[in-house]
Amino acid sequence: MRIGITCYPSHGGSGVVATELGKLLAERGHDIHFITYDMPFRLVSFHQNIQYHGVEANRYAVFKYPPYDLSLASRMAQVAKTYHLDLLHVHYAIPHAIAAVLAKQMVGDYLKVVTTLHGTDITVLGEDPSLRDIICYGIHHSDAVTAVSDDLVKQTYALFCKSAEKHIDRIYNFVDTKVYFPRDVSHLRRKFSNENEKLLLHISNFRAVKRPLDVIKVFRKVQKQIPARLLMVGEGPELSRIIDLVNNWGLAEKVFFLGKQDEVSQLISLADLVLLPSEKESFGLVLLEAMACGVPAVASNVGGIPEVVEHGRTGFLSPVGHTDEMADYAIRLLQDDAMYESFSKAGLERVKKYFCGCKIVKQYEEVYRRVIGK
Repeated sequence: MRIGITCYPSHGGSGVVATELGKLLAERGHDIHFITYDMPFRLVSFHQNIQYHGVEANRYAVFKYPPYDLSLASRMAQVAKTYHLDLLHVHYAIPHAIAAVLAKQMVGDYLKVVTTLHGTDITVLGEDPSLRDIICYGIHHSDAVTAVSDDLVKQTYALFCKSAEKHIDRIYNFVDTKVYFPRDVSHLRRKFSNENEKLLLHISNFRAVKRPLDVIKVFRKVQKQIPARLLMVGEGPELSRIIDLVNNWGLAEKVFFLGKQDEVSQLISLADLVLLPSEKESFGLVLLEAMACGVPAVASNVGGIPEVVEHGRTGFLSPVGHTDEMADYAIRLLQDDAMYESFSKAGLERVKKYFCGCKIVKQYEEVYRRVIGK
């Protein structure tokens, strides 16, 4: 099949999954065309079945804001006609789904549109009254819609459509086990911690919804009971508040701020435990990546997280904001070697059973064949 893929090419989970999916599809013989405003950061190596097509918004003086969505639709249509695409697979509802629907109207009904919902396009933007109608339009005019968790499917039905009006396929995010796997990184670990210290990790965009301040609260209690250090990976609007809290609590020598990182598989392998106390999380890709590296997690039991982390078997889940309980779970897990080993092994088995890329890519292929009639 000839497939166009559009996503946000930045560090967010939707862009990571879309790029990795495109690479897997290319390995299976499909012609893949990425249509984005920048090269996806995970698209680093050449593959004969992958092409990249950039999108530039017109900066004509009469436009107060460059019309990226219109430029994207035009570029989608151009690529579809030039390379005879069978479908456009867009990740994130706006503006990508809307642009793809418009491109289809320009090219013809033979071009199909598959939209994958990733979370905040529904749970955050979907609550904005000024965007609800256009998100709903994009969903209803897509030939197929997928969502990354059962919880996100339910929220989409509740906000935008009844199940009888639009079928939504649940297809989980996945992880490339050739990249994420248990490995010996002791030579790197020595840069951050001593042999007797545990290493905790948080990766996010440091927005309030990720509750990064809760990470510091959890760590503060953990390090009082266990010698430990904390790695904070990412950047975002809460960063200055986090740094202030770390300094005020005298934790500056125990917390490392590493900024944005393109490659996190080795960083995850450094850790003994991953913390993700988010307020909203439709999937929690970092939790899956951690499990694939044999690293358990302590996280909040919201959204799609319970579909990824099995409470009491591959990690521990607590209500949002219950930082004392999260800290107690972390201490319990880090002090019990037998439990830790059991959680690590169960996580690896769960990844292989439910979240392997070789299985997920076939589910997407089934959707593609359904919409183009093959």
